[in-house]
Amino acid sequence: MTIDLDTLTLARGSHGDRDQGICLMEAVAWFAGRPHSDKPPCVSPVLGAYGRSLNDVLPDIPRQELKQFIPQLPGTAGDGKDATRGYIALDWLIRTYTPAWLDLAGLTAEAAALRDFRRIADLATARAVRPRVLAARGNAAAAWAAAWDAAGDAAGAAAWAAAWDVAWAAAGHAARDAAWHAARDAARDAAGAAAGAAAWDAARDAAGDAAGHAAWAAARHAARDAARAAARDALKPTVEQLRQSAISLYTVLIAGEWPQP
Repeated sequence: MTIDLDTLTLARGSHGDRDQGICLMEAVAWFAGRPHSDKPPCVSPVLGAYGRSLNDVLPDIPRQELKQFIPQLPGTAGDGKDATRGYIALDWLIRTYTPAWLDLAGLTAEAAALRDFRRIADLATARAVRPRVLAARGNAAAAWAAAWDAAGDAAGAAAWAAAWDVAWAAAGHAARDAAWHAARDAARDAAGAAAGAAAWDAARDAAGDAAGHAAWAAARHAARDAARAAARDALKPTVEQLRQSAISLYTVLIAGEWPQP
């Protein structure tokens, strides 16, 4: 039986056989006539790592957008483009992903310093951008420390769900120690700082409402729930923007060529 991309539904995670479900890479193996596997040998290791992460981090409906890539992935193994793919992913992490969170946290100067940096296309450039990433990280950490930590779990989940986990493995092929660790922490802390203001206001209001009706423990739980909800609402547009950007990035990574400026 051949695969029907029109009726196929991509599911999260890997599966023991096709009756249990199909993820993106398992669909690629099926399309290419390979044995059932989420690591088909005909796919570039960089594209495979990215595709598995993207498949699992996306919600069910956006995940179906990945079906368009299934015919493009077989034959990418050993095509000589993985080094370029790694730098494209690293460039996206530092000049697209991290600035989005910095802007949301009000750290616009730090965001501009990364976004306006030249293309990170080699190890020398990755090392050159590192001081700017570290500066952004320090300011984001300070902003996060000033924000109320009730938003912490919501901010962290949103930041990772947006795209970081999707691209770090690909970027690591290029410049694992140059800048991406610091960029990860800067983005995480900026997401937390951005969520903090909304979370604090919501938590304070909820605590005030609940305190008159029950013990402080109940007020505290109400405050935290309100903070989490406010944090998720504050981060949602950036999360959705970066999810779509991560999907678009896959097109560039598959081509293995830098897009025209």
